[in-house]
Amino acid sequence: MSTDQGALFFTPAEVAELLALSPEEVVTLVLDGELRGVRLGAPAAWRIERGSVRDYLEAQNENSRRHALWHESNVASLPELWGSRVTLPHDTP
Repeated sequence: MSTDQGALFFTPAEVAELLALSPEEVVTLVLDGELRGVRLGAPAAWRIERGSVRDYLEAQNENSRRHALWHESNVASLPELWGSRVTLPHDTP
C-alpha cells in the first residue's frame, strides 16, 4: 500500500486492504459507528480517520484476547479448578 504515513485519512480501499475486508464492508463499519469517517470532496467520497482504524484494531485485539480467556476458562477441567479429590455424580458406580 502506498499510503502516506502522515495522512490523516484513508480511503475505504486502503482500510479494506489493512483489515482484509471489502471497501463496502469498511463503509458499513463507518455507518455502524465502528470507524469514524466523513464524506469529502465533489463528488463526495468516504474518508476514514487514521486514528479510527488504530482504535478499531485495538478494540478487535482486546475482544479477541477476552474471548480467548473466556474460552480458556471454559475448557479448564474440574480437577484443575477444584483439585483431584472432587467426586462427580457420574464418577460413582
